[in-house]
Amino acid sequence: MELKKIYDIADSLAPFALSKEYCETYGMRDNSGIQLDCGGEITSVLFALDLSKGAVSKARSMGARCIVTHHPAIFNPLYSITERTSAPLLACARLGISVISAHLNLDTVKGGIDDCLMRGLGGMQEEALMHKLSGGGYGRAYQVNPCSTAELAMRIQQVFLTSRIIIYGNKPVGKIASFCGAGMDEQSVDFAVKQGADTLVSSDGKHHLILDGVEKGLNVVLIPHYSAELYGFKNFLSNFNEKTKAFGLRSELYADERFL
Repeated sequence: MELKKIYDIADSLAPFALSKEYCETYGMRDNSGIQLDCGGEITSVLFALDLSKGAVSKARSMGARCIVTHHPAIFNPLYSITERTSAPLLACARLGISVISAHLNLDTVKGGIDDCLMRGLGGMQEEALMHKLSGGGYGRAYQVNPCSTAELAMRIQQVFLTSRIIIYGNKPVGKIASFCGAGMDEQSVDFAVKQGADTLVSSDGKHHLILDGVEKGLNVVLIPHYSAELYGFKNFLSNFNEKTKAFGLRSELYADERFL
């Protein structure tokens, strides 16, 4: 299979146009799409959240000539490619491994990473989106079955396969506002409060934002960025496999357990 066909299948699941729409509408920055095209026929693909040394090593061992990542392999402008600054990307180029990244498009699409975070936390349908797009959105507020923060922590541990959970507050949980990845900022705290949520779930929380949320009456729950996004990324891989099973394409997941 050619790289363009793999790109087209990924695009059918998480349209890359959503990334452009999100950036243009909400002033974000992204670099989703084909990051490295080494040409050639592809018979196996590795899916990994990050283009890391471990992911490249796994791709090499399984003979994969394509890696599909969530986080962009190239995000900031590259003015030179060296072992010090771009070792995994340089290794891919040397090994003939092409790279596609699906970032904000996969975060925002219906059934994507932010949507899966909601469903993993017990939500079925959002009542409101912080950032609404034509084919989805980002930042969700929704009802869940009432529970305690301890019960929510247990669910997170079971669903997202992590024990690295930090909870500030102990109010009963009934309505959650959640934001995948590094989505905790002043706007997300205000969104959670405005929507009447009692609990905010995200990752990468800075102290002043945790303070702001708690002072405004929220439980603030932090789970690892990696765990929060791997859950939805697995769903993306499952859907990709459904689309490609007739082609005999082999696809595997690389999960870096250091970050779970």
